[in-house]
Amino acid sequence: MATGSGGKGEVLLLEGPPHLAAALTDEVIDALPYIDDDYGNPLVKEEVDRLVEEEMRRSSKKPSHFLKDLPPLPKFSFQDHPMLAKEFERVRAGKPPVQMDASRYGLEAPPANKRNDESAWRQSVQKAQRLLQHQVIRLENLDLMSAHGPEVWKLYNEQLEAFLSRLHARVQKLNGEIESMNRERKYHQQTTAYELNALSAQWRELSSKNIEIQAACLDIQNHIELLKSEAAESGWNLEEITKS
Repeated sequence: MATGSGGKGEVLLLEGPPHLAAALTDEVIDALPYIDDDYGNPLVKEEVDRLVEEEMRRSSKKPSHFLKDLPPLPKFSFQDHPMLAKEFERVRAGKPPVQMDASRYGLEAPPANKRNDESAWRQSVQKAQRLLQHQVIRLENLDLMSAHGPEVWKLYNEQLEAFLSRLHARVQKLNGEIESMNRERKYHQQTTAYELNALSAQWRELSSKNIEIQAACLDIQNHIELLKSEAAESGWNLEEITKS
């Protein structure tokens, strides 16, 4: 059955078969971006934007509900990592991080009330020895870094460059596949555009003929009803006439 609207110049559509109507309820992506240029028409764009806004307005979903269809995030128990569990609870509670205790890096004499305490001085001396040993180790590490650091960094940079080269090769391969796929899609769409345009023209022609046939049938039906009414006014029995 054809549907349309008067003199607006809209394309009249034909009613499709039942299986097609059922298929239209599924989510089907039928966009042809390389040959579809209807969205460039300001009137079409305005209508599309209006339909999108209307659907968003009628939707019962809120922005906060858009992620509810996704699977829930995994729960972390940190059973084997108590320090991570403690830090996770601190961050979730919004508490500031614990400041690092730097008192062990300072070297101070015993307080005034313990200046005559031998154990207090012994602890201060031990602390000074630990700090001295720490500085000695730092100097040894600096010497090792000066001797072997450049070569280690060169090796590490070579590894990074090799990794970067593999990433670049992977990116180039993926870009080539994407470009090849887009070219193939464009070729197929442009190749079938002529067939689609011919079928669209044929569809419009058949739709117009369908409307013309329906209009002609309606005119004939009205003419028959008019003849029946005239025959009835003249006293003619059309049933007997048609039987004879």
